[in-house]
Amino acid sequence: MLRVYNTLSRRLEHFEPFSPGYVRMYVCGPTVYDYSHVGHARTYVAFDVIKRYLRLRGYNVFHVQNITDIDDKIINRAAKEGVSWREIADTYTKDYLDALFKLRINVDLHPRVSEHINEIIEFIQLLIDKGHAYVAPSGSVYFDVDSYDDYGRLSNRKDKETWMQESEFAREKRHPYDFALWKAAKPGEPWWESPWGRGRPGWHIECSVMSSKYFGERFEIHGGGSDLIFPHHENERAQSEAALGVKPWVKYWMHTGMLNVGGEKMSKSLGNIVPLKDLFKEWDPLVIRLWLATVHYRSILVFSEDVLRQARANLERLVNAVSVVKQVLREAEPTFRLSDEGLKALEELNRLRSEFYDAMDDDFNTSRAFSAVYKTTSLVFKYLEPRGEYTIALKALNLFREFNAVLGVLDEHLEGAYAQLGVESVLQILIDVRNLLRKSKEYSIADEIRNRLLELGIQLLDEGDKTRWVLKK
Repeated sequence: MLRVYNTLSRRLEHFEPFSPGYVRMYVCGPTVYDYSHVGHARTYVAFDVIKRYLRLRGYNVFHVQNITDIDDKIINRAAKEGVSWREIADTYTKDYLDALFKLRINVDLHPRVSEHINEIIEFIQLLIDKGHAYVAPSGSVYFDVDSYDDYGRLSNRKDKETWMQESEFAREKRHPYDFALWKAAKPGEPWWESPWGRGRPGWHIECSVMSSKYFGERFEIHGGGSDLIFPHHENERAQSEAALGVKPWVKYWMHTGMLNVGGEKMSKSLGNIVPLKDLFKEWDPLVIRLWLATVHYRSILVFSEDVLRQARANLERLVNAVSVVKQVLREAEPTFRLSDEGLKALEELNRLRSEFYDAMDDDFNTSRAFSAVYKTTSLVFKYLEPRGEYTIALKALNLFREFNAVLGVLDEHLEGAYAQLGVESVLQILIDVRNLLRKSKEYSIADEIRNRLLELGIQLLDEGDKTRWVLKK
């Protein structure tokens, strides 16, 4: 049975959606004022993997990931560059979406804050009407933290002295720890009309509004980086449960661990941010994805060239293993009779499948799950490749398909694996002709065939009197 660590309860809990078979998952997306970096990717890949596994398990998952396109940071960046806030937001939204595409992350819905202003105003008014929010003389609106008696439980901050936030507006707040729902417009800033005057949304209100719009009053998973637990998610939880009158508003709060670069937490203040657009110039995005996907989402992640080199080797090993499996399926006789050794290999593949699912059922432990994947590749190289048993190859191919449903790095190697006979037959003819040329000592022509195939991304590996091919990354 699937167990999930809930930040709110600080323990593992059995996963049971509000509605059987249906999971609503909201992940805090970017504030689009700068390029997406590897820290963002850490969270986005982690929750994509979680979603993929839930779907593999048969759940219908609706994944929403917001885009914060109006915020202080966006306004400040626009003023600094002398452009409109929309231009800043559009520029970095494009960069974010491009990063998701390269990392093979598919989000079902990307709502933008600027497109939900009316719903935000209605939500704030509901909080005012229920006595959980108040309008300050400036026209700003604040959430009255003392009106919600469960504040601080998500972040485990029980002392009010630890709740201080937004000190810039402390003078007009009832309590120094109250937070802004609506910010009165300042000269030169973008604004929208509201019952309290011109202004714009505060940061925290957007996620409550957009999640309730698309999910209803409650949902299963709310995710984000652990740096968002306080104040962002604490504030979201308070205002949502106060307005909607439900508890719990979110059943499972899930948070990814931080990313360290050079032994320190990645942050702009330390100058150790690694933009994805730069990383993609040096590394295949699928290498980055595999690295991020095979580390447990709650662990602290350390970025280095060494871990990426290891991920690249792991990806090449996976690709080569799949190539071996497909070659056996092309060449072996399609018989389903097995030797005693074959039966043991089949039992081992079944055990590795169970090992993979058991690890993923344990709070999506991808690190332990990948161990099962790696052992499967070892079986392919040590047992299947020299023996070429059709049944074992078929089982291994199906197993790689299940693994890839979560990892998402082998699509082009597995797509049409049963339907590529025509292309692969032609490729085998080329290999046979090349081997005949080599036997006739026509090495220059044989090398030309090899080199031309390599230009197409197909690498020929000569092993004695046999030649096999792999797709070169």
